[in-house]
Amino acid sequence: MTKNIYYAIGDIHGEIDKLLVLHERILQKHDVEFPGCGYIFVHLGDYVDRGAGSYEVVDLLMKMEVGPNKNIINLRGNHEQMMIDAFKGKDQYVSGIWEKYGGKETMKSYYRYGFDRPPQEHLDWMERLPSFYWDKEARIIFVHAGIDPEHFPNDGEDTHLWTRSKNFFNTKNWNNPALDGVMVIHGHTPTKSGRPEIDGDFLRINIDTGACYGGSLTATVLSSGTKPTFISI
Repeated sequence: MTKNIYYAIGDIHGEIDKLLVLHERILQKHDVEFPGCGYIFVHLGDYVDRGAGSYEVVDLLMKMEVGPNKNIINLRGNHEQMMIDAFKGKDQYVSGIWEKYGGKETMKSYYRYGFDRPPQEHLDWMERLPSFYWDKEARIIFVHAGIDPEHFPNDGEDTHLWTRSKNFFNTKNWNNPALDGVMVIHGHTPTKSGRPEIDGDFLRINIDTGACYGGSLTATVLSSGTKPTFISI
């Protein structure tokens, strides 16, 4: 599947303590089970809102991107997009929607660090984040919400950030040659069971296990020649 070991992490939503423990658990597992192999963290978006530590999560992920040995891919989620839109256009309606869906908790985390609004560098960083990552050799797509199986890869950012299409969730509907044998790893829609959701013999894996609602924060482990496994905190 891939020479590097991918560790894809679902929706964090300000749960900094769970994220720190999950990172530590991942590195412990990697040292034991994959000595000598490279690894890549993939965070699937929704770093902010609802939980108490949005500032800390963003600050951590930005710092992890710095340095010559960068082994991290951060994607944009719909909550990052709402936060960008709330401050970029200063639209009261947009700001109200963002606050309703977790923005108030995000601002509380920034207030604790002396900010009356998110630093521009945080907003600029969020805006630069890609909406998906496609490892064509390994045949894996990482995305926040999902894809349009009919039009991918030309389905656009709105789909990647927001979709909950039944056509995407049912892999039997995937007739796009670009998706033949491709695995899609996503979050955005909390699973009803609180455990990872697998469809189509691992063609689609949802790892949003409701961390901000008292559930686990989950990572899926993707290594060549083996089925995906999971780590939950």
